[in-house]
Amino acid sequence: MGDYRGLSWVLAVLVSVTCICGEDPYRFFTWNVTYGDIYPLGVKQQGILINGQFPGPAIESVTNDNLIISVYNSLDEPFLLSWNGVQQRRNSWQDGVWGTNCPIPPGQNFTYILQVKDQIGSFFYFPSLAFHKAAGGYGGIKISSRPLIPVPFPPPAGDYTILAGDWYKKNHTDLKAILDGGSDLPFPDGLLINGRASNGYTFNVDQGKTYRFRISNVGIATSINFRIQGHKMLLVEVEGTHTLQNTYSSLDIHLGQSYSVLVTADQPAQDYYIVVSTRFTSQVLTTTSTLHYSNSAGRVSGPPPGGPTIQIDWSLNQARSVRQNLSASGPRPNPQGSYHYGLVNTTRTIRLANSAPVINGKQRYAVNSVSFIPADTPLKLADYFKINGVFDLGSIPDNPTGSGGYLKTSVMAGDFRGFAEVVFENSEDTLQSWHIDGHIFFVVGMDGGQWTPASRLSYNLRDTISRSTVQVGPVLSLIPMITRLSNRSTVQVYPKSWTALYMPLDNVGMWNVRSENWARQYLGQQFYLRVYSPANSWRDEYPIPKNALLCGRASGRKTRPL
Repeated sequence: MGDYRGLSWVLAVLVSVTCICGEDPYRFFTWNVTYGDIYPLGVKQQGILINGQFPGPAIESVTNDNLIISVYNSLDEPFLLSWNGVQQRRNSWQDGVWGTNCPIPPGQNFTYILQVKDQIGSFFYFPSLAFHKAAGGYGGIKISSRPLIPVPFPPPAGDYTILAGDWYKKNHTDLKAILDGGSDLPFPDGLLINGRASNGYTFNVDQGKTYRFRISNVGIATSINFRIQGHKMLLVEVEGTHTLQNTYSSLDIHLGQSYSVLVTADQPAQDYYIVVSTRFTSQVLTTTSTLHYSNSAGRVSGPPPGGPTIQIDWSLNQARSVRQNLSASGPRPNPQGSYHYGLVNTTRTIRLANSAPVINGKQRYAVNSVSFIPADTPLKLADYFKINGVFDLGSIPDNPTGSGGYLKTSVMAGDFRGFAEVVFENSEDTLQSWHIDGHIFFVVGMDGGQWTPASRLSYNLRDTISRSTVQVGPVLSLIPMITRLSNRSTVQVYPKSWTALYMPLDNVGMWNVRSENWARQYLGQQFYLRVYSPANSWRDEYPIPKNALLCGRASGRKTRPL
């Protein structure tokens, strides 16, 4: 539930902020961010709490709602929150990453004012600075359809959020020190489900009823597999897109991704394991929660059911089966399939290759040989105030260079209303997961080996799922190409493989393109995409918020007259 404290002050802020649609509802939240002792793996740690909670409070909203989130930073260091999968239409000012926002200083407050414009689905928020993500501070985001928009399944009896992922016993400051010292992180110590280790969380159901589970991988290092003992899962939504309703016994969920399934409590009345285990790791970590029938005749017993471990072809075939429901409505009443992305001519091809160079004696990660380093001023502010010397457009090439890695504040130029073909290329032995802020994209192909122009012959140009995160990992060279994929904001790239997507550049702003492996992101596997419109019109992009924090070389400047 939103917190209405300080309502009069927030309303005063709204009067001065023009990026709000006055026709749509408002939801108010007041969050206090603190450190607190947590014991998720039985060891005392310093966690990041929001209103005393780990994980943080859920955001429940409806398409087009305006979210007014007042964040008080009670930490002893700067802090930012970002919103994984929320598109921030015309409003990269609220994206909550270092390239767009000045951090909230210790002891101060910032109010995010954002709108979930034309979106539905399951997402999450997380802290984006200083390796805070390894300390918690994350929570779920639900965006429901408006009442008159048809949903392609009956209302469930309950709606649960599952925030699962890997976890370390070391504090986030110790993990950050390891990376700053030029080393890579050790293997995670365990897995959590909603902030708790094995058997620490219970989901209650009534026999015969159907429930929705929204599952997000909020970890920082590993893909996971999710399953429920004795129960099938009907996949209905992936990161805001309704899917064809295929049935699965388990699902691979890669870093940063969110899936939504329906589960019917149709088994004998007892308790059952909910299981999460790591994927593509030599050591398999497993954790469990409990699915508890209200009329249960017994507790869970025996070992948890096993799942896939290192099998890449199994994961690839599952990814192939996830397809868009062309006839279902999305956030608007028109069918999702009414946008014929396969008929749009691409205006540009961008090929992005990840690598792991050692630079100046320290481990770094790079995209097209460029390892990103933050500037002293958020890039969006430098762009708005025309501050020279903060970044250069074109500081990252459109194609792999094959050269050694180097450090740079990398920003790629993009033209508003362009339609890009983006190919992620992974020559490494580890699976990659990529996220693009501010956009959804259509995943049109995946395969092993090297991408070539001839690879386009296998693209799915009809019913792929749109998304904002993509995973890249190892694929066996003999595995057939994927012909049915998804549109979303996060996507995987299997090892020694490529993943191709089509992406409309329809959102003006400065947008982070990053690895969802947080050590790789922290050590440079990211860059910013500046989507630019020369019109300089509020129709294309909202003006700078009047409450925008200013720092670095933007300090002392004015936002807009009151």
